[in-house]
Amino acid sequence: MSTTKKIFGFMLVMITTFTVLLSCCSATVYKVGDSDGWTAKDDTYYNWAKGKEFHVGDSLVFEYDRNVNDVTQVSGALELEFCDSSSPKAVYNTGNDVVTLKEPGYHHFISSNQSQCTLGQRLDVLVVHDPSRPIPPPLPRKILPLGQIYKVVDSEGWKVYDSEWSEAKQFHVGDNLLFKYDNEVNDILEISGDLEFKSCDPTSPVAVYKTGHDLVTLTEPGVHYFISSKTGHCEAGLKLRVVVSVSKLSPIDRLVRWLRIFRLHHH
Repeated sequence: MSTTKKIFGFMLVMITTFTVLLSCCSATVYKVGDSDGWTAKDDTYYNWAKGKEFHVGDSLVFEYDRNVNDVTQVSGALELEFCDSSSPKAVYNTGNDVVTLKEPGYHHFISSNQSQCTLGQRLDVLVVHDPSRPIPPPLPRKILPLGQIYKVVDSEGWKVYDSEWSEAKQFHVGDNLLFKYDNEVNDILEISGDLEFKSCDPTSPVAVYKTGHDLVTLTEPGVHYFISSKTGHCEAGLKLRVVVSVSKLSPIDRLVRWLRIFRLHHH
């Protein structure tokens, strides 16, 4: 009898502990707009998100009429403000989409239906990491081809810019941009969107470089944008846009270019 009570007591403690751990570490699912769902209503989503604390691992549920709407995740605050869906990070269109928030930072969502978005169908949420939850394991590191090194902008360095410099070249995944400049008067910001590039908006950079001798590897295909955050520099033309495609280098080419990068880092 005593043994049975001990076993029962142990099981009760284990169940209670598991329940507490599950409650503190489980993610929260939010239905966007609550009973209204994902629709066009002025200030609905600002007020809906206000006061909520979103964490990595939480999910947003978007419910809407898929015949007239969708959910478009955009890269920056300007795309959100101007309802620009031309370069989306992701598009959902099932009418009942579950979007898991996998990274900390701001996440921006709009409807690609311009009139709906203009009427207020847009949402931005700030996602933070909850220390009580286990940190997800990092993704396996991508093995990149060893590409070519391009000095921006050749002998002039990162102090002038001519759009023909980048437009005349074919950049591939694994290539490198070498920025040389005076770090007391300049820097480099990698930004995410075309609108931020056109308006020289430095408020939401993807990465910041300021050593004066920065080697930036192009790890993803697509368009990459770089500007100077110093007052007046970007507006005067100090910004760079490069289009990156998938590399097709042979193994010998990769070895040769790896040796060039190795020498650069050790001289």
